[in-house]
Amino acid sequence: MTTATATDFRYKTFDSAPSRILPQRIGRVLWLPMLLMALVAFAVGFILAIARADAIASGGAESTIASLNHVVPGFMFLGFASVFAAISFAIARILGEFRVGGGAVQQAAGAQVHALRMPGSAKLFIVGMMMAMMTLLAAVILHFVAAAAIAGGNASALANAETWAIQLEAVRRIGTAVYLLSISLGLATIVQVLRFQATRIRQIAG
Repeated sequence: MTTATATDFRYKTFDSAPSRILPQRIGRVLWLPMLLMALVAFAVGFILAIARADAIASGGAESTIASLNHVVPGFMFLGFASVFAAISFAIARILGEFRVGGGAVQQAAGAQVHALRMPGSAKLFIVGMMMAMMTLLAAVILHFVAAAAIAGGNASALANAETWAIQLEAVRRIGTAVYLLSISLGLATIVQVLRFQATRIRQIAG
């Protein structure tokens, strides 16, 4: 079994506990609003799904059913985008707590404070999260645009409603996959921070 040493990590040196960096401050503020937004979007999507099922069962207008077929996934994936954002921001918040808390422990021990430089996994996590969010939000917006066109009586939009739904489903799947990949990179970053802090504690104790 090999044990990591300080030379295995790239870190910065501080005289006191470092403050949170910008992504960590943003995550600390936004994780809860994103979670609440997800709950609201899921609730609206569920209610509209019931309305669509009722329209189908009662032989409602084709345009209404086709329009709801875009509005429902629009709200549902607004919920998914929000809950994934909440998870991502929570990861950033956790990393911020490790940064500040780890620095405070080192300072209390009377040692020079070392803080891990942003790993490559963290940078890819941020980039992936932004790309995934933009992809899902683009799909949601296009769903609402299609629904508005169908509800407005556009015959061409009604004829292409199913095709658009299939195409936007592919976009949604890509966005979801990228989001999950970025979240896994965020979790890998937490593991790396824990390894660094364990190594630093052993170094101070030695």
